[in-house]
Amino acid sequence: MDFYRRIANFLFEVGTMRKLPRIHRQVLLTDDTSDTISSHSYRAALIAWFLAKKEGADPYKTVMMSLLHDMEEARTADHNWVHKRYIKIFEDEVREEQMGTLPYQDMKEFLEEYKKRKSKEAIIAKQADVLDQILLLREYEWQGNKEAAIWLYGKRGGKEGREQINKLSLQSAKELGEAIYTTDPSAWWDNLATGINR
Repeated sequence: MDFYRRIANFLFEVGTMRKLPRIHRQVLLTDDTSDTISSHSYRAALIAWFLAKKEGADPYKTVMMSLLHDMEEARTADHNWVHKRYIKIFEDEVREEQMGTLPYQDMKEFLEEYKKRKSKEAIIAKQADVLDQILLLREYEWQGNKEAAIWLYGKRGGKEGREQINKLSLQSAKELGEAIYTTDPSAWWDNLATGINR
């Protein structure tokens, strides 16, 4: 019974991530309640799968790293770049307490590998993290958020800059990033809209 209880406790904790906002809202001047640690990790995991396939890496491992990459934030919350200047997070301690008692150590090992950023899978998972941020910024920019546009294109203004792509090192990630910059966020449903019920 203890075996399953430890898993159940972990899954309840994972569920709290649906309620934890990503805190860049403060500096992006937006109140998007759908942007949670959980929603971010989900889309980052899907991005990681595509990049892993393109890069010939282990898709399972990259997806797991992406799903877990912000797991500590269930206990520490998210912090933007201003907060990080003043706050110390004990990630190793949190990781040990969260995952060290689980019946399988794979997840803890994936997360430790991700934090080192040395393996191909860890690099891909980090690139997926950045690409999800680019998607979010592009969505906000599409809605007219001027701060998001600055984050996307740089402080000089103009849409020729690609500020966030500079954070990417993999060619596949850069190409996906470029596609995100140049694709309208609502284009996915262009050919699906109809006024006629079936």
